[in-house]
Amino acid sequence: MMIEFNPRLDYGRLAPNIKNAGRLGWRIDVGTKVFTLRSDVKLDHSKPRGLPNGHEEALSSTFVLKAGESVAFSLSFSAEAPAVIPPLAELVGEKLNLTIEWWRDWAGQSNYRGPYERPVIRSALVLKLLSYAPSGVIVAAPTTSLPERIGGNLNWDYRFAWLRDASFTVHALFGFGYKDDSEAFVDWLLHAIRLTRPRLRVVYDVFGESPPTEHVLSHLQGYANSHPVRVGNAASEQLQLDVYGEVVDAVSSFIGERETLDRDVQKMLRQCAEYVCAHWREPDNGIWEERDRVRPYTHSRLMCWVALDRILKMQARRQLHGVAVEKCERERKRIREEIETGAWNSSLSAYVQACGSDVIDATALLLAYHGFDEASSQRMQQTHARIRERLVPRRGLVYRYEQSKDRHEGAFAVCSFWEVVFLARCGKLTEAHEVFEAALAYGNDVDLFGEEIDPKTGDTLGNFPQAFTHLGVINAALSLRDSNGRVPKLEQ
Repeated sequence: MMIEFNPRLDYGRLAPNIKNAGRLGWRIDVGTKVFTLRSDVKLDHSKPRGLPNGHEEALSSTFVLKAGESVAFSLSFSAEAPAVIPPLAELVGEKLNLTIEWWRDWAGQSNYRGPYERPVIRSALVLKLLSYAPSGVIVAAPTTSLPERIGGNLNWDYRFAWLRDASFTVHALFGFGYKDDSEAFVDWLLHAIRLTRPRLRVVYDVFGESPPTEHVLSHLQGYANSHPVRVGNAASEQLQLDVYGEVVDAVSSFIGERETLDRDVQKMLRQCAEYVCAHWREPDNGIWEERDRVRPYTHSRLMCWVALDRILKMQARRQLHGVAVEKCERERKRIREEIETGAWNSSLSAYVQACGSDVIDATALLLAYHGFDEASSQRMQQTHARIRERLVPRRGLVYRYEQSKDRHEGAFAVCSFWEVVFLARCGKLTEAHEVFEAALAYGNDVDLFGEEIDPKTGDTLGNFPQAFTHLGVINAALSLRDSNGRVPKLEQ
């Protein structure tokens, strides 16, 4: 076996000086920060493989292990020197076993039992690993600039939290038994929006602040020569009106019909209602974060409707007080009329991407998910038929919208799971299971998904693993579990 330790700090701009600390292992000092590497086998200085000669240095070792033998390594980080040095030998195995036991106990809290238990639990583990423990927030992905198109420029930094995911997150976590994690996420959500409301940011960092200004790392070629490599995300500067519905629906779903809301949360919800009533007609960048134009997106209108609908229901349950009920009811009705007339394309017999558009978009499936229309209605069935015709290259894959010469990308993985939920809600259970299993087959060997899938090769595209996709897996499985009808027995 061979091990190579070749750290590159500050996005490869800093080649660290690796020092031999004797019995304490090897250390790298970066300001007050300390990295410490310890090993059961002897490590020696070496030149990194695959890099030109220079002052860069690495550590490496080649050794032989027989059946039943093991060696231990530990890499620790301390924000301030001196570092706490973890022991090796027997304690490594003990700590490993404790870690495995903790994760098994956490996974065991799930109330999901069914034929899809493995992918559901794997998705739950992904979400937990993407969460920032001190606050409970879940980032979209742990990576930046993995390309949506190999060799292309659709490369973004996803190491932040999107309000877009809020409603789906609470539905997923609360839906299969993780109340503490759901509560932690909602607490972070309320903290993050407190400073900017009623205007909500689209993206936040794990501390509830705005992410760094987007900039390009021009010294990096990018994965598979796909550049630019970006740090930060300019979506934080966009207007996306759908986030109001996401936040309100997350709070509404979390409290259900059981609890009352404290005064500050009630104030926030009233502010959201006022903002939506005043601004829902404005064009925005939409859920897909179009950078070159704003439009009256159907999904943004839908989520504005959701915001007012949930607020009015909380007011009716006396969980919320002081809402301008008549005003909210009037604007909710106007939004519905706008969607039913402006977003319905009679020539296509489908709800389309934006009012007055002729572009089919998978977000139309969410009209049923959020209760705007029944999945079994004629309009939703016709819309689904158009989605099947134009957005489904093969079973289990769905493009988020129609491809064009200027924009060609992979199938958007979460949209496949939206289709599963839609099929389950309109009673097409056999088909829903078939689509679900076809979509799950595109996961890797440990059931992880990225943002997109190449329909030709089945390869994962985009940042990886992707929280949005794994939320889709969980919510689709919950929808199948909660639907009426027999679940087909799967092959073992």
